[in-house]
Amino acid sequence: MAGILFIISAPSGSGKSTLVNQIKSLVDNLEFSVSYTTRAPRGSEQNGQQYHFITREEFERMVRDDEFLEHAEVFGNYYGTSRKSLEDAQAHGKDLLLDIDVQGAAQVRQKMPDAVSIFVMPPAPDILATRLRNRSRAEGGVKEEVIKRRLAEARAEIENYREYRYILVNDILALAEEELLAIVASERIYREGKDPDADRLIQLAEACRQENAAERIRPVLAAFGLLDRETVRP
Repeated sequence: MAGILFIISAPSGSGKSTLVNQIKSLVDNLEFSVSYTTRAPRGSEQNGQQYHFITREEFERMVRDDEFLEHAEVFGNYYGTSRKSLEDAQAHGKDLLLDIDVQGAAQVRQKMPDAVSIFVMPPAPDILATRLRNRSRAEGGVKEEVIKRRLAEARAEIENYREYRYILVNDILALAEEELLAIVASERIYREGKDPDADRLIQLAEACRQENAAERIRPVLAAFGLLDRETVRP
């Protein structure tokens, strides 16, 4: 039996990679799809771990050969998810986690509407800017024009939150980790049956559903200047 496909998206600097690494270390029977990209490795990133780093020519060949489940161009670089990662997970009945941007997530949801989609929000622009600057310093230097561009992109990505089933506001990392683990566990419970801790996990995950998370989302939308453009459903 094929497993569950989880999609997780977030603006750059929202702490998504930390959350993904945590869930990879704690959850059994969950495969992580390593995406392909044409951007250069950052810091201590290694080929085949965070990403498969390839040339634009190789990426474009894979596109022509229809080897990607989804692909997109972000900040001048290509990113894509190989179909093989999904096929391998399905063949072994394992769940699969895709760490992809909003463009790629939209492509996957169109092809696989049963996918469980999760969007991670930063709590406010100033906090996101601080995280981006800290990461830039660790990678060799801060470029304010890059920070401004990523903040603008974050605002545009957050506007797509309604397309996701679950919303996490990553203001307290330990809580966001617990919520993400609860979402994975509750989706498994729905499909596989109860476990002794089911009620608590389901309650925690349900609070993160988009339609139930209005009070947590509202301050984020206000901070990014988006509250006046849409009304969060109560």
